[in-house]
Amino acid sequence: MTNENEFIPQDEPTAVAAKVFKPSIDNFDWDSFEKDELYSSDDKAKYLGMYDETLSSVAENEVVDGTVIAMNKREVVVNIGYKSEGVVSLNEFRYDPELKVGDKVEVYVESQEDKKGQLVLSHKKARALRSWDRVNSALDKDEVIKGYIKCRTKGGMIVDVFGIEAFLPGSQIDVKPIRDYDVFVGKTMEFKVVKINQEFKNVVVSHKALIEAELEQQKKDIIAKLEKGQVLEGTVKNITSYGVFIDLGGVDGLIHITDLSWGRVNHPEEIVQLDQKLNVVILDFDDAKKRIALGLKQLTPHPWDALDADLKVGDKVTGKVMVMADYGAFVEIATGVEGLIHVSEMSWSQHLRSAQEFLKVGDSVEATILTLDRQDRKMSLGIKQLKADPWENIEAKYPVGSRHNAKVRNFTNFGVFAEIEEGVDGLIHISDLSWTKKIKHPSEFTQIVADIEVVVLEIDKENRRLSLGHKQLEENPWDVFETVFTVDSVHEGTIIESMDKGAVVALAYGVEGFVTPKHLVKEDGTTAKIDEKLQFKVIEFNKASKRIILSHSRIFEDTKKVEEKTEKKVKAKETDNTQKAVKKLKTSMEKTTLGDISELAALKEQLENKEAQKSSDEEAQKNSNE
Repeated sequence: MTNENEFIPQDEPTAVAAKVFKPSIDNFDWDSFEKDELYSSDDKAKYLGMYDETLSSVAENEVVDGTVIAMNKREVVVNIGYKSEGVVSLNEFRYDPELKVGDKVEVYVESQEDKKGQLVLSHKKARALRSWDRVNSALDKDEVIKGYIKCRTKGGMIVDVFGIEAFLPGSQIDVKPIRDYDVFVGKTMEFKVVKINQEFKNVVVSHKALIEAELEQQKKDIIAKLEKGQVLEGTVKNITSYGVFIDLGGVDGLIHITDLSWGRVNHPEEIVQLDQKLNVVILDFDDAKKRIALGLKQLTPHPWDALDADLKVGDKVTGKVMVMADYGAFVEIATGVEGLIHVSEMSWSQHLRSAQEFLKVGDSVEATILTLDRQDRKMSLGIKQLKADPWENIEAKYPVGSRHNAKVRNFTNFGVFAEIEEGVDGLIHISDLSWTKKIKHPSEFTQIVADIEVVVLEIDKENRRLSLGHKQLEENPWDVFETVFTVDSVHEGTIIESMDKGAVVALAYGVEGFVTPKHLVKEDGTTAKIDEKLQFKVIEFNKASKRIILSHSRIFEDTKKVEEKTEKKVKAKETDNTQKAVKKLKTSMEKTTLGDISELAALKEQLENKEAQKSSDEEAQKNSNE
């Protein structure tokens, strides 16, 4: 409640009433004065009627216009032309911090008189009743309205507009990116209504829309004055991974990350900071799309122009590895001056490796300049040149026949590449891995990075090639095998591998032999299978190709042939004896009598029958063998 002494009504109707009520001395009624009555009943009725005519007729639950006649830190006194003034809480005018005495405001009449005789008004309810019409009117007429930012919300701010809570998206606060939304809370700003959802009573406002039109004209004026090569002052507006946006005073330009510095830049934040003021040069611009390309590094001389004039090929330089790739490393020897160390120039080794095996980003390295092109601003470097070429005295260090320890670096289908020392690689052909084992792929014999002992077989210095051997560490066992695995000798062996063309048999001393399918047939007619241990006969031995051909079938086949041969010899001998007996009889027959002849005839018949029986038996035996 307001203190009556604190507010003194200053409105014109009250002053007029005071004059009317002032009595004249000439017609002063002393009797009424003595009765404590200033006016007679007639005059009093007359004057009250005149006073009522100066007051407005106000109905409850009605929105009327009033005038602010007084204010303090808590309340606002509003005169609506009624017999008493109304008091409204200052909080209801929080959206308008510029409110002052004399301003016209709208209020809602809640009650003409409360218990204390006070007129009860509400500015908030008045705004709420008229707000929707006002918001729609502001959208239709593209009016600028005021609103009070109440608080933050997801994606923007909540704004009090005519008592309605409208949404202000973060992107519509300003043309510049907003980093701190909280600084806007509690502020009163101007807005434009940009969208209304009539169904859900949602209102979207924008402050950015007020200044875009003005900025658009500013952009046109600025772009019209731009020239390539022109240097302007700007403010860092936004930083992205690909560049920096600069505010040139109403128009934005972009400094691409490659135009920030002559040296390599991982992120623009390494060079600039938000709100930093700096000079930039215009590289290019597009009137139609209003794009402006800016440069920062162009304001300083190119580092290649400042490179030591005495620097030449063969000189040693020190630098820092800036970028790594599979094919090499880029080393910065001075700000903005880089050279490439190709992977082939990192080691004398002929074995291809990744550059990451030698260097990493941030390493400080010493290198030798291999090529230097100042015009194209290119330089190639090498670090292997800091060491002596191991092939210079290769014959003395690794003579033919010398033995060395090496490391397996790579496989091919035809052999193993082994490194004796960095830069000195050699090939062990697959045929030089073992005297006895049939190796299809080197991985069956060794593995990558494994140690292997080798013998130098041949040197090709011009092409930087060594021919190495491993089996040559031992004497050729085939000189001995030649006396052991002679043709027709029989040996025990185990079938370890089977294929369409035959089978591989493991023999004594780690030797392997080969058996064709027809020689795998056993005496019972079945075929020998893998893991079977059998007797095998050597049917071929080739020392040059290190090949032993075996047969299991030959063992029992040869036995049969021997038996048949023996039987034939016996039969042949019996036949010969018979023929001799017959001849003898014929001779004796010529000397015998007729009686002897008849006996001899019977004997002859007996011998002929016996001969016929033998022939029949032989024919049957032959058919059985077939």
